[in-house]
Amino acid sequence: MHSPWGMLSIADAHVHFFSHRFFSLLAGQKGVAVNQLDPLLNWRLPDEDPEHLADAWVHELDQHGVSKAALIASIPGDADSVIAAVRKFPERFFGYMMVDPTSPTAANEAGQALASGHIHALCFFPAMHRYPMQDARATALLDVLAAHPHAAAFVHCGVLSVGVRKQLALPSPFDMRYSNPIDLHAVALRYPQIRFIVPHFGGGYFREALMLADLCPNVYLDTSSSNRWMRYEEAHIDLRVVFRRALDVAGPQRLLFGSDSSYFPRGWNASIFDAQSKALYEIGITEEIARQIFCDNLLHLFH
Repeated sequence: MHSPWGMLSIADAHVHFFSHRFFSLLAGQKGVAVNQLDPLLNWRLPDEDPEHLADAWVHELDQHGVSKAALIASIPGDADSVIAAVRKFPERFFGYMMVDPTSPTAANEAGQALASGHIHALCFFPAMHRYPMQDARATALLDVLAAHPHAAAFVHCGVLSVGVRKQLALPSPFDMRYSNPIDLHAVALRYPQIRFIVPHFGGGYFREALMLADLCPNVYLDTSSSNRWMRYEEAHIDLRVVFRRALDVAGPQRLLFGSDSSYFPRGWNASIFDAQSKALYEIGITEEIARQIFCDNLLHLFH
């Protein structure tokens, strides 16, 4: 990938794998057939074979010079789609799966998925499924995760807005009481062997995310998306300020570049890379540190 530093290897820590199964589950929630989603979304829906979607993502990433990406199964019950993609292209993908600790089968499903060797992180969305991270049901999943020393916990904090649900006019009864990164403090201390990833710099809880990362060396910050949460800050900040503060607190080794790409025909969201690389270059980040943030940190996390 061409960057302000020249050619740069990219490993993307945040790509949603919107499979046929994903859309089928959403269609079921809306009470329509999956093919009826086409006119509602105006997206290119994948066929039933997740390997074909994996082929499409490999082609798309090749077009942009992205060497590896973390694929997120973005609805509970869709881990098999990502597992199929990672199994076919283990050199190109890491696999993440969304879990819902309030489901009585969650721990068993997570254990089976992790045992496949193709799932590298469990994704917790406390506001979406309405539970605190200190809940015993979340702890049960972290216990499963702790038995897999190379796996990580991805914990969404802050503002949660799911675009596809809005477009389909599906209800989103999320509860932001469970969105504060501070809720992870005692949890991360209790599980020092687990690496915790907080996306979007905390999604509006930037100060709290920095406090958490400062106190817990096993907490990483994912830089993904447009970071529109900056609008909520009392004083105007931009990506340059965000990166300066994150680097000052967490250091370059615990920042993971993510694009938050998701659907076709848009494909890989190169504008996110352009904005973040520009901001980092403007604050004087060296090529060595850029390589850490945009590639090496994610590779080291799972190796």
